[in-house]
Amino acid sequence: MKNISLKGTVLLFLAAFIWGIAFVAQSVGMDYMGPLSFIGGRFLMGSAVLVPLVVYKRKKNKIENIRPADAKVTIVGGISCGLALCFASLMQQFGIMHTTVGKAGFITTLYIIIVPIFGVFLKRKVAGKVWISAVIAAAGMYLLCMNEKLTIGKGDGLVFVCAILFSVHILVIDYFSPKADGVELSCLQFLTAGIIGSVGAILFEEPRIGDFIAGIIPLAYAGIMSSGVAYTLQIIGQKDMDPTVASLILSMESVISMLAGWVLLGQALSGRELLGCLLVFGAVILVQLPDMKKRI
Repeated sequence: MKNISLKGTVLLFLAAFIWGIAFVAQSVGMDYMGPLSFIGGRFLMGSAVLVPLVVYKRKKNKIENIRPADAKVTIVGGISCGLALCFASLMQQFGIMHTTVGKAGFITTLYIIIVPIFGVFLKRKVAGKVWISAVIAAAGMYLLCMNEKLTIGKGDGLVFVCAILFSVHILVIDYFSPKADGVELSCLQFLTAGIIGSVGAILFEEPRIGDFIAGIIPLAYAGIMSSGVAYTLQIIGQKDMDPTVASLILSMESVISMLAGWVLLGQALSGRELLGCLLVFGAVILVQLPDMKKRI
């Protein structure tokens, strides 16, 4: 199991914070364009924002005689991450059209349970406290997001596929991030996801330039901050983190989005939802506590 670093924890929490605030931007953005258009636009914008940073880093590494990461690994990793990211985002967006937000929120966060289960099949050693934290976080997500009886429907199935794909995305990043340049990997994954979303929008929607101009503010936040900045923080932060621990920290996104709705949209939290927030936060803290054996 990888060590839990303070740097990785901070970077992943910042990513979760940005994604949580992006809940408002994504909600407003859907008033101007279709889901495929929004996904294509935000990811292409996220990729474009990182191009200058990629050029800068390459020049800096050349001056300092730093050997660049393997180009083939970076390309394969970027495409793999982009495929998982795009289809996870699409399944979530289409799923929400056929189910309630409460159900979608709970089902999506099942990735905090799916990641360690996948880890077992990949012969990864998962500490007992991680399993305990995952269960506590899942219980917190239930209290935070679920306000109605869970039934299996078309939308629920799509969002469950989304949770599986987000789990795959976390594990794919875990595999490629130590072998590739984090910024280039992030840039390529956005380019891949953006192209797929844009092609889908052209085939199945009627995207208009006026729609993108009208919704430029939420689109820019989702593209620059939520995509370009936050996903890059995730890739860099996961270099020093166990993927299961990373998924628990990233699950704070739902807590922050609920708090953002409270502060920015005036949506008050119930006692049940506040308890869910506390449980998720407690799970994130628990998983970072040092093992008793290491203290001795």
